[in-house]
Amino acid sequence: MGNKKLALYLHLVWATWDRTPWIIPQIERQIYRSIIRQVYGLGCKALAINGMPDHVHLAVKFHSTICVAELVKKSKGVSSRFINQSLNLNDQFKWQIGYGAFSISRWDLHKVINYVKSQKEHHSDNDLDLDLEAIYEN
Repeated sequence: MGNKKLALYLHLVWATWDRTPWIIPQIERQIYRSIIRQVYGLGCKALAINGMPDHVHLAVKFHSTICVAELVKKSKGVSSRFINQSLNLNDQFKWQIGYGAFSISRWDLHKVINYVKSQKEHHSDNDLDLDLEAIYEN
């Protein structure tokens, strides 16, 4: 079996600990960049990232050598280390345990990417897709 074609797209969502609004505009871009670097470092492709002060949405194309749990664990880990080491916050930052992972068909990919990119507008207009906002919470 020499050739393979994998087109696996997922929408991932995870929240800050106790839904604390840690992701403020001043550090949001840096947090997202650390997550994106990790995603690419694991051989995947970040298609869109955005969120609110208490959660992150990420649309990603997966590589055949990684599983969902590993990508999320490493993305959450690298970003929380970055936040705690680089941003000199008054308290210890951490992500909530758990995450949501939703498969995306190629026909819905553009819709989900636009939804992720427009997070702030959806939340301010209360125009939320509850299926795409779902986060597994322990």
